[in-house]
Amino acid sequence: MNQVQAKILQQSYLLACKPGQEERLLEAVRVVDDAMTRIHDAGKVRARERIAVLAALNLAFELADLRQAMASMPQPTQTADNDKATESAALAAIVARLDAVLAAPAPAEAGTPAQQTGFSDNA
Repeated sequence: MNQVQAKILQQSYLLACKPGQEERLLEAVRVVDDAMTRIHDAGKVRARERIAVLAALNLAFELADLRQAMASMPQPTQTADNDKATESAALAAIVARLDAVLAAPAPAEAGTPAQQTGFSDNA
């Protein structure tokens, strides 16, 4: 375990984390320190413990809001399935049109070359 020195609301802490997780831990410290500082600077609450509890509750509400927003977003597999169904329907429509064109009788030819020029072998 690695140790990281951090300050939260002007109090120093020595925190432990797994190797490679130092930056994530420091980012978490910044988030907590910002939340606690906002509450402290508002001036209504002075006790560090109460500030920590209020900050934790605020962060928990933010997390719950984010989770709810993520849950209401369409999942990538749903979107991909919908796109695939739309593409399949479009391809089926194109194939049906091609089949109809190929199955239709060919338009009558404008005549043989002799008929077109007005000449015939029966002169």
